[in-house]
Amino acid sequence: MGKVIIAVSMLVCSNLFMTFAWYWHLKLQRPGAARWPIVAIVVVSWLIALVEYSIAVPANRIGASAGLNVAQLKIVQEVVALSVFVPFMILFMGERWRWDYLWAILCVIGAVYFVNRGQM
Repeated sequence: MGKVIIAVSMLVCSNLFMTFAWYWHLKLQRPGAARWPIVAIVVVSWLIALVEYSIAVPANRIGASAGLNVAQLKIVQEVVALSVFVPFMILFMGERWRWDYLWAILCVIGAVYFVNRGQM
């Protein structure tokens, strides 16, 4: 169980980097924001993503060595992605909360159940 906790913790960390790599530049499109050339945005995003991959790849290997199969690793990643993305979207990007986000999260939690139900 310790390896699973380590893997999930690493996936949370890696997803923080990936969320920023994918979405940080959208704040630059708002009125009054500095304009960056797309090449600069891509290079910065790649550098952020490099950190993400450096954490995510070992996390998946640790999770696999702990007995998680590929489907379980992917579903864990999706739960982590939502757990990181929703606060990022609200706190960093300034989006408003909608209850539909909760229902979407519950659907993903249902996916976790179905992927793992044969092994419970």
